[in-house]
Amino acid sequence: MKAVVYRGPGELSYQDVELPTIGSGEILVRVRAALTCGTDVKTYRRGHHLMKPPMPFGHEFAGDIVQVGDGVSGFAEGMAVVAANSAPCLSCFYCHKGRQNLCEDILFNWGAFAEYIRVPARIVEHNVYQIPNGLSYEEAALLEPLACVALGNEAACISTGDCVVIAGGGGPIGLMHLQLAINDGAAQVVVIDLKDGRLELACELGATRVINPTTEDPAAVVNELTAGRGADVVIETAGVPEVWKMALALARKGATVVMFGGCPSGTQISLDTGMVHYGELTVKGVFHHTPRTVEKALHLLSEGVVRGGPLINARVPLRQVEQALEVVMQGGALKVAVIP
Repeated sequence: MKAVVYRGPGELSYQDVELPTIGSGEILVRVRAALTCGTDVKTYRRGHHLMKPPMPFGHEFAGDIVQVGDGVSGFAEGMAVVAANSAPCLSCFYCHKGRQNLCEDILFNWGAFAEYIRVPARIVEHNVYQIPNGLSYEEAALLEPLACVALGNEAACISTGDCVVIAGGGGPIGLMHLQLAINDGAAQVVVIDLKDGRLELACELGATRVINPTTEDPAAVVNELTAGRGADVVIETAGVPEVWKMALALARKGATVVMFGGCPSGTQISLDTGMVHYGELTVKGVFHHTPRTVEKALHLLSEGVVRGGPLINARVPLRQVEQALEVVMQGGALKVAVIP
């Protein structure tokens, strides 16, 4: 089959590889749509600690089952399915604590940028779902990032009437957070981003106010909207140290600040201890997803709570994955659908 292989930062190879063979409990899926992701972009740009080249690449996908391994129940050849890219062990310390996203033996699956992908038994058991009627392959492929966003949304504890600020919120993750905040009953959802085109889309998806920091002072705008108090909830989605600092500065006393975006390894920021202590800030880091939020994400997509279509701006064949990542890096698209 044809597949894209990651060979190191800045180097991908479109080539022939062996068709995966499946074992007991596994399924083989013909990929109908695979999406570019921020993690793909980071890996292509600078590498990733989980990526040891050469290796298969891509992880957000949906498709059709073409082969079912022994012992698999509930799935059959020809079924349209979507899978998360990982599954926890359910037996380690963190899994027993209900924090499956922090599993000590989490199993990842890569290789969505290919004609076919093998789905390991543990993922089949916990994180594969039939695609509901009316949901396209492309939209279904948003399952994994939305599952992560759903976990972050729960951590934010948004209440009806809240002012929510999404810092760095014009990308796919921020725009999904926007839609969930609206669904939670937030009265004001403010999106901060450097790209005007993304801010226009945020308005279309329901943002009550958008801010480009190159032309407006975010603190001044948020203070004006909140009688000088600051936001009830701030969600950071850029993974940039300066935006982490901004997120803390925009929060009111007693607010919740969710640090969703992952900064480069080794990054540190200074912290105003008075703001945290006397202001009683709740600061939460959020990573990955759990089987529960994967299932929740599918319902959010199928019920139209989160609109996936506006986040997918272009489509390319498999041989153009590298060009697709370049387009995303240059701001020409939020997500690109790769159609093998």
